[in-house]
Amino acid sequence: MWLHNYSPVGAFSPWLAAGPIFVLLLLLGVLRKPSYSAALCGLAAALLVATVVYGMPVPLAVSATLYGAAFGLFPIGWIVFWAIVLYRLTVETGQMETIKNSIGSLTTDQRLQALLIAFAFGAFVEGAAGFGTPVAVAAAMLAGLGFSPFYAAAICLLANTAPVAFGSIGIPLITLQGITGLPLDALSANVGRICAPVSLIIPAYLVFTMGGWRALRETLPAVAACGMAFAGAQFYVSNYLGPYLTDILGSLATFAVLILLLRFWRPAGEKPRPPSLADTRTTILAWAPYGLLVIFVLLWGMDGVKAMLNRATFGMEWPGLHNAIQRVAPAVSSPSPYAAIYAFNLLAASGTACMLAALSSALLLRVSGGRLSGVIAGSARSLALPMLTIASVLGLAFLMNYCGATATLGMAFARTGVAFPFFSAMLGWLGVFLTGSDTSANALFGNLQVITANSLGLSPALMAAANSSGGVMGKMISLQSIAVAAAATGMKAEDESRLFRFTLRHSIILASAIGLVVLFYAYVKPDWIR
Repeated sequence: MWLHNYSPVGAFSPWLAAGPIFVLLLLLGVLRKPSYSAALCGLAAALLVATVVYGMPVPLAVSATLYGAAFGLFPIGWIVFWAIVLYRLTVETGQMETIKNSIGSLTTDQRLQALLIAFAFGAFVEGAAGFGTPVAVAAAMLAGLGFSPFYAAAICLLANTAPVAFGSIGIPLITLQGITGLPLDALSANVGRICAPVSLIIPAYLVFTMGGWRALRETLPAVAACGMAFAGAQFYVSNYLGPYLTDILGSLATFAVLILLLRFWRPAGEKPRPPSLADTRTTILAWAPYGLLVIFVLLWGMDGVKAMLNRATFGMEWPGLHNAIQRVAPAVSSPSPYAAIYAFNLLAASGTACMLAALSSALLLRVSGGRLSGVIAGSARSLALPMLTIASVLGLAFLMNYCGATATLGMAFARTGVAFPFFSAMLGWLGVFLTGSDTSANALFGNLQVITANSLGLSPALMAAANSSGGVMGKMISLQSIAVAAAATGMKAEDESRLFRFTLRHSIILASAIGLVVLFYAYVKPDWIR
């Protein structure tokens, strides 16, 4: 059995342990390489650190990497794939265009259009698909409604903060649970409790950024309704239903409240355009695929259904890794073997619920078998490199965990002492800036947060949740997000650096707000967390 050593080269150990992260930072932030190539190079650096610096036997290092990659492909990749298939079905059949028009026709006021499209609809697409899709779709919609390319991109990047932690049917938190072994319901609840207070002010922050205090005063009823609806739904769903539908139900609640408000209140001078019955029927059909998604995911979350489906789940001791490594103090209280059990729950996986929603939608929309096959094949082609990125990042994260590098970094961060809850959120922010993904940031730093929390006597579930919550504010400055927004709006290449500078200050302000909320829970009201 191979034993962990958390200080293989003394005081230099944390710097070498962080080597793979520095590689990601260099390639993504400086050299601007594609995320998949940066992830592969980071993985290569992690293999070098694990085998040379930590002395991990090569077979163990390879096995840990493959274990992480397998987790990246299933269940994570399984959910992403079918979420994208469902989204592409709505695009291919023209339903997405109907959804766009149904939102854009509600108001001609650009401030309210930003709330409806950038905030509410962006959150809906984040919950259903994620991985850059919401910024691309919402920014293109705003540009089509007359927003300048720069402001369409900037507004969507700012708005795409509140929903990120629960994106793509809860993938970031599913990943965090897989990395840390903490209960998913506790992680979901804590992220909801951290993010909801900030989500409450995001609509106001968005409108204020667009037009200052005057714009905020003139749209205050809509801003208040939008913030309260989304934050309230985000808190309730994340705490009592789990992470899978938090964004989708939060966005639907926001739509419902705003549509109801617009029946009784309008900005000065604007008149409503009543929809025809034909419009209503067409709109209901267009939204039906996502209604089916809600139904299937809720069904899959019911205890009785879950218990029945879990009968087909089987666990496998990962070859050449399970209990082949011994963790030692101070990472654990007493020496213990490091387990590696891979659970294959094809029927119970939320990705399967998404698959059934996609197939049912194909029947409802009368999509032929050949056309459906084309959508599935097209989704597979478009996701080839993102899947490679996911598998590489998860392989890197699992390898850092199993070689002991994550524990080394956690002990280094423990030296920040009482300020760690604030820096815990900022670490998640840094992770998303580096990788462009809250999922990837949770994979990289989730276990580090737990180890540090245990060292400082803090709640591991709170610190892990802080990683994901802080990470949402790094999304707007990640180079991938900026590139997607620029491409979707047809922005000039020279404006991308301007867009980064614009979002950077907002990102730092909002990430700091998350850090302060985490400090509040850690020291003032620790009994308010799970």
